[in-house]
Amino acid sequence: MRYVDAHNHAYDERFGGKSQELLRVCKTQGVGISIVNGACPKDWDDVRQLANSSQIVLPSFGVHPWYINDLPSDWFDTLVSFLNSTPSCIGEVGIDGWRKEFDPDLQEDIFIRQLVLASEQNLPISIHGLRRWGRLLEILQRFPRPQCGFLLHSYGGPKEMVAAFTKLGGYFSCPGFFLKPGREMKLKVFEDIPADRLFLETDAPDQNLPENLDRYQLLSSIDQARINHPANITAVYEGVATLRETSVEKLAEQIERNFRALFGEIWDARAKGVTS
Repeated sequence: MRYVDAHNHAYDERFGGKSQELLRVCKTQGVGISIVNGACPKDWDDVRQLANSSQIVLPSFGVHPWYINDLPSDWFDTLVSFLNSTPSCIGEVGIDGWRKEFDPDLQEDIFIRQLVLASEQNLPISIHGLRRWGRLLEILQRFPRPQCGFLLHSYGGPKEMVAAFTKLGGYFSCPGFFLKPGREMKLKVFEDIPADRLFLETDAPDQNLPENLDRYQLLSSIDQARINHPANITAVYEGVATLRETSVEKLAEQIERNFRALFGEIWDARAKGVTS
């Protein structure tokens, strides 16, 4: 049995340069796959270096909607170059309705360019849709999507939209943050997500688990605030296994199958050390 963390940012500066140490801890806890997402061009080389240093890392490169305002003019060509340099995914990308300082039209333009690229190269793509799940569905219905499918990172939309996203090739990832008191409605959606469309994630260093489930009590090197350790994925599995009334072992077996379905081709290419 191995754990899959479907989405994190293990290179983040809040880890104080200890990313490789964190991933070694993950490995000792049975984490076999850690999908590390870059959010803007300045992150991408850190993600690639981390992937080169750890066999459990599957790298992902993309532009997050919070980083659209200061993009260099050659960002898209640079993204293509990174994708061609190593077997990798696209992400974290998407649209956001929470923070208001980022132009919605520009968000959509940058997201759609990356979505079409994912379709052209048939690469898995990890999508952020905070508070814009309805609009995200409209975009995915209108534009090309990768044949392999796509991951809805920290899916927080209503259960009524699950079938529509699934029809388009969607998979749904649950963060440990949803195990917190007050997030019961978000968590309950994952009670009924189809088993063959389910993933779990930490989103580390963000989206802390409840303190009683946080086994590492890690503090940010910048401001000493509590941050999420990627090895907390084991607690996410336990919490969601309880929610779905199954065992951690059976849940892990299912998510392994889901990983093979969505990410298997690119993971195999990475294991062989060839470009995709």
